[in-house]
Order: sequence, then C-alpha cells, then structure tokens
Amino acid sequence: MKPALFLPAAAIALLNTLTANAQQFPLKPIRVILPFPPGGGADTLMRPLAPRLAELTGQQWAIDNRPGANGNIAAEVAANAAPDGYTLFFANSSLVINPSLYNKLPFNVERDFAPITLAAMTPSVLATHPSLPVKTVADLIAIARKQPGKLNFASGGAGNTMHLGVELLKSMATVDMLHVPYKGGGPAIIDVIAGQCDFLVVNIGPVMGHIKGGKLNAIAVTSKTRAAVLPQVPTVSESGLPGYESTTWYGFVGPAALPKDIIARVNSVAAAALKNPDTRERYIALGAEPFTNTPEQYAAFIKKDMQDWAKVVKVSGAKLD
Repeated sequence: MKPALFLPAAAIALLNTLTANAQQFPLKPIRVILPFPPGGGADTLMRPLAPRLAELTGQQWAIDNRPGANGNIAAEVAANAAPDGYTLFFANSSLVINPSLYNKLPFNVERDFAPITLAAMTPSVLATHPSLPVKTVADLIAIARKQPGKLNFASGGAGNTMHLGVELLKSMATVDMLHVPYKGGGPAIIDVIAGQCDFLVVNIGPVMGHIKGGKLNAIAVTSKTRAAVLPQVPTVSESGLPGYESTTWYGFVGPAALPKDIIARVNSVAAAALKNPDTRERYIALGAEPFTNTPEQYAAFIKKDMQDWAKVVKVSGAKLD
C-alpha cells in the first residue's frame, strides 16, 4: 500500500481557492499591468479593449501603468503576482528583447510567465519634425552621412522597439545618429513634436492625429508592406534599405502558475473582444492588426521572437546593465 499524501491545510485552501476561481472566473475586477506610461502603444491599444473585456466578463479591467527599465519593472510585478488571474500583463516586444539587453533580470521570460494570447501586431512609422529638411529615408541617411552624430532620435526607452528599430536602420545604412531615450513613447512623441528631437520610429496609433495635423511628417513605415492607414507612405525597405522590417506585438501573459482553466477563459474573452467590430475598427484606425492565437502558439512565438531580436541586439551593439 502506498503511503497517504497529506497536504498542509494552507496548501489545500489555496488549491480549493484556485479551482473555484477557475470555474467562476472572474469574481472581481482584473488588474492589467502595462509596461509603459499613458500615451504609448500599449496604453493606446489596451484602453479601447478594456471596455469590451468588461462587457464580456461583467468585471472591470483596470489599467495599471508601471513604466521603467524598458518594461522590466512591470514584468517583475506581473511575474510575482498571485497566479489567480486577477493580475495580468499586457506585454509587448520588450519582454523578449530585454533578455539580450540586460546581463541580469529578476525574471525568466519562458519560466516565469504563462502565455495567454497575442492581441495585436503593429508596424511603426518613421516620423520627423516638420523643420527637418527630409522627405524620404534616403534624405535622412544622406544628412546622417554628411554630419555623423548630428541627427538625434527619441525613443520610449533604451532597448525597446522604438530604439532598436532605428539601430537596425543605422546598422543597415552604416550611419551614426544620437539616441535620446525617454520613459515611454508618450514623452518621446511630445518632445519630437516640440522640436527637441529630430525624429522617432513609433507605433502608428499614438501619432496618427499628429501626422494628419501636420505636427509630424510620416517618412516611411517599418513593416514589409505599406500600412492600410498610411497607404501613401512607403516602407523603409522600398525606400533604399531592402529587407528592413521592424514590428511590435502586444499580448496577454500571466504568472507562470496560472491555472489552465483561467488561461483558457482569458484567451476566449480576449478573442471575442478583439473580434468585436468596434474594437477591430479602432485597432485598424490605429494602424494595428488584431491578432489572437492559442497559448501554445503564443509560447512558440515568444521563443522564436526572443531569438530573432537577440540577433538585432547583437548587430546593434546595444547593451544595458
């Protein structure tokens, strides 16, 4: 006869609580941690999605912006949260870029997070201040070659896709330009509009209004093909740097021990919310493509994207302590 297995009362209580939560989830508001401040890509995409998720679940989805350290502060909070589904992380590409940038992180991407679903894929736009005398990527490169280090570009933080998108361009064009990092896409956009920086590569959504209003000039988009919301703007690839591509993804992850039933529930309601016509219309207007997949597909995607960005980081020479 095998010996009986006895669990401590606290462990039994936790197990019972997690099981009940999975069956009835959600029973209270859900906190969604964002890695950057208001005004950036993650914030712009999560805010129109939250009301749809609330309608489907009957509970509020509260946005908690935790900027800093290129998303690492938010990621650490999310990784250490209780695995009950009431704290989720609306992660983006920075989650898989940071392992190549930092010598040491307080979390492991593949070990400490439970992938739930992708939510969106979005290209970026290379946007310049109107005073900069350039109309094309070729013009920008020409100035950079004549005056190395003179042009400066803003980003939402060292090592994110806004930064590395330009580092990839610099590497392919063999030019030198000065990087000015901010604590998020919102502040970076504000300073380019104010003329404090010459240009930036940023998600289309947060700057669409500024482009239409003439406060920024759209020079090129970073995807393989032209963006539907900016059909007149060429890609970087067709503007003199063949093969160039840089896109950003957004998606939901939770703490590693998140029960499978809760993962399935969040995956299901996120897919339904992203299929909502109003949500889709809003995302497309922001230059983003609503995109969902299974937790298994998302896990495989994260693993491959981490490898792909590691190559870009290595080429760029970027490194953070």
